[in-house]
Amino acid sequence: MANPPQNQLNIKLDEKVGEGTYANFFMITNSPSEFIMDCGRILPGLPDARIYTRVVMTPMHAKQLLQLLQKNIDSFEKQFGEIKMHGQSENKPIGFKPN
Repeated sequence: MANPPQNQLNIKLDEKVGEGTYANFFMITNSPSEFIMDCGRILPGLPDARIYTRVVMTPMHAKQLLQLLQKNIDSFEKQFGEIKMHGQSENKPIGFKPN
């Protein structure tokens, strides 16, 4: 029986986590030893954003996440075209506005 390569990583994803959580609001804070990324949602008609997930990582892992996101965004834009950032060029806030 062949042994798997040493660098192979088996990833387990339970059903609840595999369903995912939609997020359209992010806050990132940091200290000298860690970055904290809060992921939540802002919904129209609700006065507050709700945080659903908090990810705590080292500065090195935060930089790896940045590089991985950039690589994936570049790949996405090559396939589907540039992702437009509505409202940023006019220095307007992004998100839902109260009535």
